[in-house]
Amino acid sequence: MAKTIELEIFRYRPEEESEPTLQSYEVPFNEEWVVLDAINYIKDEIDGTISHRWSCRMGVCGSCGMMINRVPRLTCAAFLKEYYPRKIRVEPLDGFPVERDLVTDMDMFVSKLTDVSPWIIRNEGEEKPVEEGTYLQSPGELAEYKQYSMCINCMLCYAACPVFALDTNFLGPAAIALGQRYNMDSRDQGRDQRQEVIASHDGVWHCTFVGECSAVCPKDVDPAGAIQRAKLSSTADYFKDLLMPWGKRK
Repeated sequence: MAKTIELEIFRYRPEEESEPTLQSYEVPFNEEWVVLDAINYIKDEIDGTISHRWSCRMGVCGSCGMMINRVPRLTCAAFLKEYYPRKIRVEPLDGFPVERDLVTDMDMFVSKLTDVSPWIIRNEGEEKPVEEGTYLQSPGELAEYKQYSMCINCMLCYAACPVFALDTNFLGPAAIALGQRYNMDSRDQGRDQRQEVIASHDGVWHCTFVGECSAVCPKDVDPAGAIQRAKLSSTADYFKDLLMPWGKRK
């Protein structure tokens, strides 16, 4: 007999039920399949009513993040053979409102991301004319922030963060890491503006440095490390302001 594996899928259909349920499906076991393949098989061959997000299937878009046996993972990178013959439970990412089945509302994250202005900011009048070309950087200047630029906004770090689980006002790992990425960019002049958000009450000082955000990151961004560097930078700002209350920091 062909091998099969059981997937237990989180179901929530607000037009039909007031509480979520779990529904089990038997799918063929293929060593080359990832969990996303199994969910797509269920969607295509067994139950077309299942709702879930995915796009690239290559660990780039970040849209297929879900809880797999209570661990935040990209379903396109979690192979069935890692779990066989055990049952696999698939649920939406923790900490986000569920719209339907495995689909969550990401507006909260998008708002936090916008708050840290994750783009290069130049002082008014100091922008380089297009005809003069690009802003050049040395390999060392690029290396300063390159790791934090690898974030794919999958939100696994939020689902793993115990602080975010208790207080969704927390700015969160990915938003802080991306803010830090631009703070460390030699082409950027918006650090002071961005730092007001990053170092606010709901920013870096809310983090208790558990480190789970970095443990689950599929791109090794190390948001926990970015948060600690932002804390150090904020502390330096504080003491510089104490020593130079009459002038701007240098």
